[in-house]
Amino acid sequence: MPLTTVSEGRVFDWSHAVGRNAARGPGFNYVQTMCLDKNGILYATNGGSENNFGMHANKTKLGAPGEEEHIADFFEYGEGDGKCTWPFGIAVCHNTDQVYVSDAWENTISVFDSSGKFLRKWGKTGSGDGELLRPAGLAVEKNGNIIVVDGGNNRLQVFKPDGTFVGKCGGPGNGDGQFNQPWGITLDKDGNIYVADWKNHRVQKLSPEGKFLMKFGQYGAVEEPEGSYAVTMLGPYVTAGEETKGYPKPGMLNHPTDVAVDPDGDIYVTDWGNHRVCVFDAEGRPIANLIGDAQVLSKWGQQTVDANPDMAKARRRVRSLEPQWRFTFPTAVEFDPETDSIIVADSQRNRLQIYKKVRDYSDFQANL
Repeated sequence: MPLTTVSEGRVFDWSHAVGRNAARGPGFNYVQTMCLDKNGILYATNGGSENNFGMHANKTKLGAPGEEEHIADFFEYGEGDGKCTWPFGIAVCHNTDQVYVSDAWENTISVFDSSGKFLRKWGKTGSGDGELLRPAGLAVEKNGNIIVVDGGNNRLQVFKPDGTFVGKCGGPGNGDGQFNQPWGITLDKDGNIYVADWKNHRVQKLSPEGKFLMKFGQYGAVEEPEGSYAVTMLGPYVTAGEETKGYPKPGMLNHPTDVAVDPDGDIYVTDWGNHRVCVFDAEGRPIANLIGDAQVLSKWGQQTVDANPDMAKARRRVRSLEPQWRFTFPTAVEFDPETDSIIVADSQRNRLQIYKKVRDYSDFQANL
């Protein structure tokens, strides 16, 4: 199977995977959201399991393939300052290196320094100005203000770093500038706001002042024949321009969870319910799909297999490992402009899959 996706003048080359299932230490446990600091260090929130095992935030150095390094765990499950019940959104301020994390159960925002030391928290449950209900994604503006996706109230709210309310936009509905359980958020280089409007199956773009600018995406889901494990696990293989029975057409989304924008203006959307990442141009036109290409285990994943002979034997008995390569309910995406990397949280696989946007791609031509 190909590891390189070429479409509309773009080339996306699969690089490597990072992670394994780990409640603590090297790895991830159902990643919810991610962010990058100015040094390319990745922070992630981990949703854990139903018994609260594994809920925490962690800090990981990515680097080149095989160079990944677990740095710290913080915001672990528990009661009191610096503890969480349901960690969700995470963002870092590039001016202060402070890390903001939302707790979707406690309806609070906790603040940490770059080492994971608790500094303060703020937030109050409700629907009034400055009050929160199931806060999800976070983004930090250049001036240091924090935009909170107030998911349960179907709006965005802006706060100063100390939690002082600044402003709001949005409201429940499916009209322009309205939301239905919004999730992830990002800002482009001009400060425009992109929101994954989860239950409206679309992405909305707003101005820095919160004015509606654009929307794209509409509902479309994989048609899964009864008992079709393969379709469920593999997800769609369709790239832009192709139409195959049983798969959504390009540009259709099924509960998008996150969005990222690269310096060229290309937009990456985690199409959660369709097990893929959809790539759109700056005008919202679909140009490619990434479906997951992890044909090589991550460093930490391979270490786990090497340490468990029975696991290695079981893998050799499998007819095809292709289902393992593919995304399964990806939840978050980030673009690292320093390395031209598209980082995808492959949540059900407890790993990241990393692609490179190749700018100098050339293909050897030969007469055969």
